[in-house]
Amino acid sequence: MSHSYDALLVVSFGGPDGPDDVLPFLENVLRGRNVPRERMLEVAEHYYHYGGKSPINEQNRTLIAALEQELAHHGPPMPVYWGNRNWHPLLAETLRQMANDGVRRALAFVTSAFSSYSGCRQYRENIARAQEDVGPTAPAVDKLRMFFNHPGFIEPMIEHARQALHSIPAGRRDSACLVFTAHSVPLAMAAGSRYEAQLREASRLVAEGAGHAPWQLAYQSRSGPPQQPWLGPDVNEVANEISRRQQSADMVVVPIGFLSDHMEVIYDLDCELRKTCDSLGVNLVRASTVGSHPRFVAMIRELIVERMSALPERLAIGTLAPSHDVCPEDCCLYTPQRPQSAQ
Repeated sequence: MSHSYDALLVVSFGGPDGPDDVLPFLENVLRGRNVPRERMLEVAEHYYHYGGKSPINEQNRTLIAALEQELAHHGPPMPVYWGNRNWHPLLAETLRQMANDGVRRALAFVTSAFSSYSGCRQYRENIARAQEDVGPTAPAVDKLRMFFNHPGFIEPMIEHARQALHSIPAGRRDSACLVFTAHSVPLAMAAGSRYEAQLREASRLVAEGAGHAPWQLAYQSRSGPPQQPWLGPDVNEVANEISRRQQSADMVVVPIGFLSDHMEVIYDLDCELRKTCDSLGVNLVRASTVGSHPRFVAMIRELIVERMSALPERLAIGTLAPSHDVCPEDCCLYTPQRPQSAQ
């Protein structure tokens, strides 16, 4: 069935806009999670390193501005709102504004390409909680599908991976190590979703499109207690392995699991991983994220049109089918494990 919608809601993670925001923001992020305060203060230093301001907010504003132009020029015409999980504008604030503006039914674009609890179900829970806070006037919100294998995501990432590879001298390019990275998650979270399978499929499509093999998938930005098993290998471990295998090595990192160059990209890769590579004598080149690439912005409009169509063309490439429109009840389930030794 086709549906009509009167607004688009961009839903993102959020980030601090200044030093005074850093600790309250991180407390929001970690509320209810078994993360030691020492780890929170350590992550806070990452933000203070960059003046206490996350780049994610400005990156979202840039994406929204491009999306507003895309919708104005090509339709369907609709206002674009922005609400975050962890910092202002918070989802409840935005839904209240939408209700005041007369919005009754909205589509949500979540800034996550891959299925997992934190990238899918938790955002749906956040929206539902914000609707409860606003009350009966809150608009209905339907989430757009995951787009890990949509050509509008894969094609810009192929372009960025190819650009990074071509920055390496031609004589060394074929032997460069192509490594895709994504945020690590607990194994119990990964088991309840298709996170790994989707990441591997997207990485394969980008590597093949860039004409470079072999490749491997690594993870970064782990934040849980050491007793809890998380997805690996860590990208810094991969850099060490590359150094052991090759006397002189080039490492091209493609942050496939992230949509913009926010803190976990610029600190964990451009700062920490670069220090690791410099100490090992490994030449690190990092590809850009998809950001506000015109093809990616057009993809968001295509997902809107798809959801509003009675007989949609569900664009996807590769061997995996496009993701579902409506999440089943057991989609991306996860019950956090709390080891006794970490209580």
